[in-house]
Amino acid sequence: MKGDGAVFESETKAFRSIISKNDVSGEDNTCPKQDTQVGISGSRNTSPSGRAGSRNSSPSRQKVIRTKPRGFDEETTATFGKVVQPDVHMEDNIWAMLPEDLLNEILARVSPFMIFRLRSVCKRWNSILQDSSFLKFHSQVPSHGPCLLTFWMNSQAPQCSVFSLPLKTWFKIPFTYLPQWAFSLVGSSGGLVCFSGLDGMTFKTLVCNPLTQTWRTLPSMHYNQQRQLILVVDRTNKSFKVIATSDIYGDKTLPTEVYDSKLNTWLLRQIMPAVNLCSSKMAFCDSRLYLETLSPLGLMMYHLDTGYWEHIPAKFPRSLLDGYLVAGMQKRLFLVGRIGLYSTLQSMRIWELDHAKIMWVEISRMPPKYFRALLRLSAERFECFGQDNLICFTSWNQGKGLLYDVDKKVWSWIAGFALQSYNSQVCFYEPRAVKILLHHSPFHKSRLGDGLPWWWT
Repeated sequence: MKGDGAVFESETKAFRSIISKNDVSGEDNTCPKQDTQVGISGSRNTSPSGRAGSRNSSPSRQKVIRTKPRGFDEETTATFGKVVQPDVHMEDNIWAMLPEDLLNEILARVSPFMIFRLRSVCKRWNSILQDSSFLKFHSQVPSHGPCLLTFWMNSQAPQCSVFSLPLKTWFKIPFTYLPQWAFSLVGSSGGLVCFSGLDGMTFKTLVCNPLTQTWRTLPSMHYNQQRQLILVVDRTNKSFKVIATSDIYGDKTLPTEVYDSKLNTWLLRQIMPAVNLCSSKMAFCDSRLYLETLSPLGLMMYHLDTGYWEHIPAKFPRSLLDGYLVAGMQKRLFLVGRIGLYSTLQSMRIWELDHAKIMWVEISRMPPKYFRALLRLSAERFECFGQDNLICFTSWNQGKGLLYDVDKKVWSWIAGFALQSYNSQVCFYEPRAVKILLHHSPFHKSRLGDGLPWWWT
């Protein structure tokens, strides 16, 4: 244990670091706002009267023109403009003697991507950051999520960056702890991220927690072929499941399989009835998995509780070119896609499924200026996914990301998205600190047991 003076000094330095980061973390550093004073003739005014803080006594007042960074519109500049905050002077003897409850309140607002670094400050902080009540309180602070996770392979090494929507800041997360086999991003749920791929000629599935750098390789499926997967976390039962849909392999249809983390095994379920899937995109909400089908037209719905499939005859909107199913909060299910036969008449629209009438109801349209900026060509590929009534659009040809809030009906660009790799895979991600993983070496596969599941908060 450090002496009192050393503890006070280390805690105060840590607090300074936290506050200095929080002062600017609410704004993005990649898109500073530029304010330039320009004279009426267009030349820059360098006279003393035109300088900041000087009063202009000329009869004709100078005109101030606000410029913006190239490639961004007014909404982007206003949303992601940087605000410079002054340095905060902190007294060591005051900040180092904070009451326990106030210290918990401050530490709970530290970004999850920094929380594990603070354990080395002193034994007092290390004890607090491992306390289950603190971790539960920390996970409930709204400023920690949601986030966007981008994953790509760079020179055969996995790379990962996370964009915090509340903080409007990018964080780089090391992924060198994962095994060296070719895998791709499946999705994320409840703070966990799922990958699948080939280890040589063997198909494998992996679930990890990026914050704590711990992971687990799932056992092989009964029909261990490359499958369409989706990860589902059940916080009530403190468990997670991975669903492998019915796929056609060779001349036979593979049954649906579900991995249960409590049993640590794959369970065989019903084979999906013969359908013609029009997309491999899936959406999971309200304990149900949805897929689009062309024949019969509509949706196939899988009940996770019963293990059976059901067809929903919900006809798609006319002239729909490509559609993505997006899960919203509770029972809300959205359909997002382009509509229109010609590139000049195309538009992006959002529908919501009316479960009672079994029909799609249009709820929003993407403004033309956003649509033209996102997709300049009608044949350009875009991706769409959602979480908690947030819908994200990505266009890798343009290197842009667009976010839509269904509840607030607000569109906004995602700053710094063009900095990510061309072949990145993206999903929503909910960062969570995990108690049980604090007891394990961060660069080794986690063990089962120790009371709570290896990944649980």
